[in-house]
Amino acid sequence: MNQPEIKNRTADFTATRPLLFSIAYRMLGSVADAEDIVQDAYVRWLEAPETGVRAPRAYLATIVTRLAINSLRSARSQRETYVGPWLPEPLVTEHAPDAAQPVELAESLSMAFLVMLERLSPIERAVLLLHDVFEFEYGEIAQIVDKSEANCRQLLTRAKKHIGAAEARFDADKAKAERLTQRFTLAASAGDLSGLLDVLAEDITLWADGGGKVRGAALRPLQGADAVARFVIGVVQRFVPAERSMRPARINGEPGFIVYVSGRPLAAMILHISDDRIGTIYAIGNPDKLHGLPVMEQAQ
Repeated sequence: MNQPEIKNRTADFTATRPLLFSIAYRMLGSVADAEDIVQDAYVRWLEAPETGVRAPRAYLATIVTRLAINSLRSARSQRETYVGPWLPEPLVTEHAPDAAQPVELAESLSMAFLVMLERLSPIERAVLLLHDVFEFEYGEIAQIVDKSEANCRQLLTRAKKHIGAAEARFDADKAKAERLTQRFTLAASAGDLSGLLDVLAEDITLWADGGGKVRGAALRPLQGADAVARFVIGVVQRFVPAERSMRPARINGEPGFIVYVSGRPLAAMILHISDDRIGTIYAIGNPDKLHGLPVMEQAQ
């Protein structure tokens, strides 16, 4: 392949890359693995014969989806023996979901949605994401996953039955959500139990992913405002104020914050807000899942 052809292929890939990463991350729940798959797709894209490429977007989506399906199948056994709840790697997003962005695309990034995807087989997950989130036609999906259109329709129906009705909805009032997050952060940092209880729903659930590598991590979901508040204070107060700090961040499209110790991420917490209270918290402390978070200098 000559230089002009490489340049053209690279331009096509660069234009499609955001879509490819979005597919891979939602399939795998791992930033690092998604990046690896996208890079692998680029190499395969440069090596693909010209006669085999009609539509770059569909061709690249096929590579990424099939690589993700294979990777997910390999990861299944590891997740079955995972210590405590498994949560996806947190992905820092700069802004709240754009009002012009399709609701399905924004909500498919949330922790709640990604966790629900764990109920599906790799093929079901791919078909659901490609059709409902990324708006591929059944004919395109059939070629991507190497199934018939009729089979893809059946897979989509089965996937929707497995996950049920969508459980995650972004709070409509973003300003109110940010104020609630700020109150939560200040109370947690100060060890203010009463202040935390004021912002937590009585039936709140906290999911904590320590991966068996974090001392004191909850191995089962915590329920109830008092238990969750005490757990959060315990995480934050484990380190002296001079070493720790908490920075607000948009994580997976929702408000949250990152706990830093000596400038390095210790944990990420994502807050799902409903009815003016925090109804669910996703806490990721497994150090293997924090490499993609900004260090303190970058977070300022």
